[in-house]
Amino acid sequence: MCERHQNENLQYNIGSLIKAELERQERTVSWFARKLCCDRSNIYKLFQRSTIDTELLLRISKILNYNFFELYSKRL
Repeated sequence: MCERHQNENLQYNIGSLIKAELERQERTVSWFARKLCCDRSNIYKLFQRSTIDTELLLRISKILNYNFFELYSKRL
């Protein structure tokens, strides 16, 4: 496989990145769940996801004041 295709196949584990940013900001899962208007159990499921809907990622980016889309745009 050529290097270009290998790089395209690299996936971010977006859930882990969201969790890391939440921890970096010293925010709790409960706080995050309230901001997203969902149950805490859904947040823990979100942390396990490797992909995410763009509208949800936009909401999360606004809540955490962090541009998660930049991670993807760098790969273009």
